[in-house]
Amino acid sequence: MYKFTHVNATSVADAAATLAKGKAQVIAGGTDLMCYMRGMFTLNPPATIVNIKSIPNLDYIKEEGGTLKIGALATLTDIANNATVKSKYTALSEAARKVGSLELRNVGTIGGNISQKPRCRYYRNDYNSFSCVRKNPNGICYALAGVNDEHSIFGAVGGCVAVCPSDVAPALLALDASIVTNKKTWKAADFFVPTGEQINALAADEIITEVQVPTPAAGTKSTYVKFAFRKAIDFPLVSAAVVVTSAGGTVSSASIALGGVHGAPRKATSAETSIKGKAIDATSAEAAGAAAATGATTLALNKYKVQITKTMVKRALLAVK
Repeated sequence: MYKFTHVNATSVADAAATLAKGKAQVIAGGTDLMCYMRGMFTLNPPATIVNIKSIPNLDYIKEEGGTLKIGALATLTDIANNATVKSKYTALSEAARKVGSLELRNVGTIGGNISQKPRCRYYRNDYNSFSCVRKNPNGICYALAGVNDEHSIFGAVGGCVAVCPSDVAPALLALDASIVTNKKTWKAADFFVPTGEQINALAADEIITEVQVPTPAAGTKSTYVKFAFRKAIDFPLVSAAVVVTSAGGTVSSASIALGGVHGAPRKATSAETSIKGKAIDATSAEAAGAAAATGATTLALNKYKVQITKTMVKRALLAVK
């Protein structure tokens, strides 16, 4: 493991000041960061780990002013089990429940889940055996001509075809969430932009403090479905978060986001258009699923993801009919 100095932050401002000095990273649950440190697979390891669990009052879950507000240190277990989240923001509750194992969810936080590192086997290879483009601007994406069965079916981002590994991210995108930091408030669509070794656009001294989700309109249902080779622990190979508002048995609005298929959670706008104005049934759900795969450009080993994408969207829509 890389050597590092561990410091306990007393406030968000204190943590940000340490990060601003350079070669430092935040730790909360640590379920991803400790693997990153132990594997020694980066050119740029942090010399300082800034513990933000020592900052009080960042683990709340509450509704306020027509908005669900979740502190960055709220655990995935607490989010999954919260009665308000389960009943009104169901896709987020289900996404949180599908992360890893119970033990991981008990310590993993929402802030950490949307800030984890890429899961590509080349990026994650111990001792930086593959100095890929995510770690080295002069590197290459080894997956393009290598083992790419788990990679993007919607092209590369910055030359990299690794996918966003977060379960929570597509649920936040579909629910039109915002991510609040010590610097600004991000819309989810702008936040999940792969940047260097990150799956988001955070600056080096930027810290997530809160996630905000607007209260859904009356008649809204949502869900999150996930395909992985193992039922527990695995990261999503394909996932779909669906938020549908219906009136008189017909879909008046739809928000559909895909996970595990691109470098960022991806809005399936063609699927949204396909289902809007229709009643949800097997035929309309299948058509929307087919539309969700519009524009897919597969690699040598991941063509199977196209059919799974269609199926996940169909299943999610039928679950909220």
